Amino acid sequence: MASSSSALSRLSNLHGHLHPSHSNKGGVGFIKISPEVSEALSNDHAVVALESTIISHGMPYPKNLETAREVEAVVRENGAVPATIAILDGIPCVGLSMEELEKLANLGPRAQKTARRDIAHVVATGGNGATTVSATMFFASMVGIPLFVTGGIGGVHRHGEHTMDISSDLTELGRTPVAVISAGVKSILDVPRTLEYLETQGVCVAAYRTNEFPSFFSETSGCKVPCRVDTPEDCAQLIGKLQK
Repeated sequence: MASSSSALSRLSNLHGHLHPSHSNKGGVGFIKISPEVSEALSNDHAVVALESTIISHGMPYPKNLETAREVEAVVRENGAVPATIAILDGIPCVGLSMEELEKLANLGPRAQKTARRDIAHVVATGGNGATTVSATMFFASMVGIPLFVTGGIGGVHRHGEHTMDISSDLTELGRTPVAVISAGVKSILDVPRTLEYLETQGVCVAAYRTNEFPSFFSETSGCKVPCRVDTPEDCAQLIGKLQK
């Protein structure tokens, strides 16, 4: 019972931290924020959240580490601070050091693939978790990061009307105020039903310089999008309005 109480204590008042103050450079609640990310948030500089499942489950070591470093470098080259998110030894981390990135890359699939539903268990057991889209959005929102970049999001699986196999990414998009920039949903999924589900969740879906929804590695899916934006300024305006 003592360990259970400790776990509950660590996870208490999560919702009270959805719009936290960033004056605490060591972290917010039970979250550890890197000094670089903390300083950027405190000074209202651009911060981009990055998921970590691609590092642990997307490719083998050391290619995964090289890719993670390259992605962070691209974010920095464009004037923002990268905030790769993961759970290490039971501590949710927003912004990983090079040593932490290497640890996660070395762990590979031994790190638990962590969606929002899995967060409490990974934290309570002191485990290592690589965050999916839904968990990354959750932590990004808790510390006030409004933008998250990823590859492909989850969606409604084929025959999902019978199996109810629907990614938690979609419900997270409907309830968490973080803009997700992606290459659409993975092409093996049911794209039309995914778009219908996103509409039900009240998610604004916009495509950049196209009228068609992308399907991860392809620019086309055969499905039209309800919104189109053609310039970075258009994107910024839309995201700004959605988050007010």
